[in-house]
Amino acid sequence: MMNYSLSHMSEQVLAARNSLKPIHIRGGGSKAFYGNPDSDAKQCAVTLDMTSLKGIVTYEPSELVLTAMAGTPLSEIKAALSEADQTLPFDPPEFGDQSTIGGCVAAGLSGPNSYAAGPLRHYVLGTQLLDAEGRVLTFGGEVMKNVAGYDIPRLLTGSLGIFGAIVRVSIKVMPVMRCDQTLQFDMTEAQALERSTGLRALAMPIKCVAWLPNGQGESGTLSIRLAGADPAVAHAIKALGGEVLTTFVATQWWHDFKEQQFKFFAYRPLWRLAVAANTPAMNLGPTAFDLAGEVRWVAADVDPQAVREAATRARGHATLFKREHLGQCPADGIFHPLSADIHQIVKRLKHEFDPYGLFNPSRLVLGL
Repeated sequence: MMNYSLSHMSEQVLAARNSLKPIHIRGGGSKAFYGNPDSDAKQCAVTLDMTSLKGIVTYEPSELVLTAMAGTPLSEIKAALSEADQTLPFDPPEFGDQSTIGGCVAAGLSGPNSYAAGPLRHYVLGTQLLDAEGRVLTFGGEVMKNVAGYDIPRLLTGSLGIFGAIVRVSIKVMPVMRCDQTLQFDMTEAQALERSTGLRALAMPIKCVAWLPNGQGESGTLSIRLAGADPAVAHAIKALGGEVLTTFVATQWWHDFKEQQFKFFAYRPLWRLAVAANTPAMNLGPTAFDLAGEVRWVAADVDPQAVREAATRARGHATLFKREHLGQCPADGIFHPLSADIHQIVKRLKHEFDPYGLFNPSRLVLGL
């Protein structure tokens, strides 16, 4: 049975459907910057405030599964996990104290720890979705079988609400590693990329690999995080060398990198490129990298076509992650344009879930 808040949201959806008004889904607002700008129809849109849906529904530490309502603050979830020495392994960036678990899944963003642990979509076990008919559909687990072969919880991860409003999620969690050490090295981007290549093949408990320029010439800091059994971490430290940071300094460094608190990330526009791991320095402007080079952050006012072509050559894609004003948005959207085949698939899925085109129009793909 739906609670009062969810019942009220269902009524809002039905009213919006009857009047064909767009529906804008709003959580904590910490990631409002992410995605294509709101449509011109925002002033007459219906707003679903997901923050009223709060609370951890079930948490079984022995089963490594947590289920929570979409508006539950990430801080509340992390506090509950901490009491059981567990964590969200995909390391989601929060970008503010108001971040919620629903917004986290809808944005689909993962942090530095996902180098070893894998991205958020690998940990979403189940979801509940409020659809365009005002119904709450349950996917994943035992209630509703995935249709047409799609893994619906993973499909909804990173969808930015274009298929409907995520109202509840079930997440796989993991134990905290007792031994956690960070090594740092002073080197250029090219040297750091060369050093990072092949790290996955090493029999070492490497958890994160990131490089940040120091703003002086070409030099910067390569950080390698190790986590696992004490002997394995000690062996890796001896083999890799570098400066071992104190726990406090290391924790703060990784937090500031993930939450983009370093000065480098203040520049607008800020591009995010996902590329092949062995891609050399791309020379697009001031750059930092994460996931051993698989993610490049470019803080430069570069031509969108040029940065996308560079990403395509590197077997990847480019996203205008943060912007100063609307004038910096490419005419075809902030995300890398989809191929014709993929665009058609997304269009068909949008029609299946949201045939009236109500939810977050154009937020992920212009025109959908």
